[in-house]
Amino acid sequence: MILTPGGDDLNGKVYLVGAGPGDEGLITKKGIDCIKKADVIIYDRLISNDILTYANETTEFIYVGKVPNNHTLTQEEINQLLIEKAEAGYTVTRLKGGDPFVFGRGGEEAKALHDRKIKFEIIPGVTSSIAAPSYAGIPVTHRNVSSSFSVITGHENTDKPNSSLSWDKLATATDTLCFLMGIGNLENIVENLIKHGRDPNTPVAIVRWGTFTDQYTLTGDLTNIVQKVKKHNVKSPGVIVVGEVVNLRSSLNWFETKPLFGKKILVTRARSQASELSRNIKELGGEPVEFPTIKVEPPTSLDELDNAINNLGDYHWLIFTSQNGVNFFFHRLFYHQLDVRSLANIKICAVGRKTRECLEDKGLLVDVVPKEYRAEGLIEALKGKVKKEEKVLFPRAKKAREILPKALKDMGLEVNVVPTYQTVKESTAQEEIKTLLQENEIDAITFTSSSTVENFVDLIGTEGLENVDTFSIGPITEKTCNDLGIKVNATSDEYTIEGLVDVLTRRLGGVFDSTLI
Repeated sequence: MILTPGGDDLNGKVYLVGAGPGDEGLITKKGIDCIKKADVIIYDRLISNDILTYANETTEFIYVGKVPNNHTLTQEEINQLLIEKAEAGYTVTRLKGGDPFVFGRGGEEAKALHDRKIKFEIIPGVTSSIAAPSYAGIPVTHRNVSSSFSVITGHENTDKPNSSLSWDKLATATDTLCFLMGIGNLENIVENLIKHGRDPNTPVAIVRWGTFTDQYTLTGDLTNIVQKVKKHNVKSPGVIVVGEVVNLRSSLNWFETKPLFGKKILVTRARSQASELSRNIKELGGEPVEFPTIKVEPPTSLDELDNAINNLGDYHWLIFTSQNGVNFFFHRLFYHQLDVRSLANIKICAVGRKTRECLEDKGLLVDVVPKEYRAEGLIEALKGKVKKEEKVLFPRAKKAREILPKALKDMGLEVNVVPTYQTVKESTAQEEIKTLLQENEIDAITFTSSSTVENFVDLIGTEGLENVDTFSIGPITEKTCNDLGIKVNATSDEYTIEGLVDVLTRRLGGVFDSTLI
């Protein structure tokens, strides 16, 4: 609904939301709620794109990020933008990195809104001054090492005639010092700390892009950290931690030691199904780059499926080879006002553990699950269990291999193959993915079906894959890769997402630890 500017009653409301330090899991529930209900989102540079996906499709996004010496808008212009959108009657969510009131200039924005009598709320966030050190294995306090800490801006207002930092007091005031936005001013910070009494041998850590999957931590002490930063070309954004707590990193470094840490992995699965694989990659420290090459949707015509559902009493066996087949079949079953009771006299087969679990979630126990999770395994498992002339209903993808239907017919069964869903090409972000591949920004690609391979080649081609490890969920998908000129580095032994994650971890990182996912 679009409202026109007018009196106070027509004013919208502004939520000043701390989005946390970067990891999307560190934003609060209340912060996510504010994103979901926003008409307008005005966001900063360090906001994760994953967080923005919680917004509605109709939400207007306005980027106001700042990098050193290059601001999209001045702070005064941002204040005015908030006022204009609120006075137009919109619900505005202002997303700020970390916490709005910890060097986030949230106080200035709130004051500007107050002066115009615009309603606002402050939603606190996890500040990077604590989160970045935590993700680097550095506690800002520790009973045996540090009983106090300070958070200091490393980038003061350049218009100030004199520094407001009392270096003579600050240098030794607390056991731990955390400087935000200070990498560009590091030399001055170090000089003042030593000059005013801090031990030159005090440990220092620079945590760049803290809590992100490309986090980088550099350690040293006050005598050599400036030289190290120059040598390794460390740039902002980063948090500077000064204090003995830095030494604890050697035993508390939990994040950067995850098996897939720092690896950027392309996920080609359908958008609706990518979350499980992406979530597992994140939990193991990697960065999933979702590039859905397919989307799953109902077939063009549902007549065959409807006819089969209306005649379920004719069938002896019902075979499912994927979760998609289960979900689309049951969606149509429920559409016809039927449920699992209509399947009471039919034996159920499922290829794969996930397919079986999907059926169990619907309230069905599965009669036959082959040890090998593909059509050939089911053919072997059904020998001796089926009788000639029994009728089999096989709801599956519109395009699929004919091995199973042919083998069942050869066994004397009457098979009705029913298109239940179809995969079609998805073509978003092609140029972005091509660029990432050309610039060697992708470490690995995952393929979870033959259709993901075929559509990837149609959309992207095979150039730029020489330095990328390619992983397949099973031998059928691997064969499609080989047929289309893509070398597969490893194929999962178990044809499931967990199996794919296992082989990813063993190839790229280390031993797979299922407790992490």
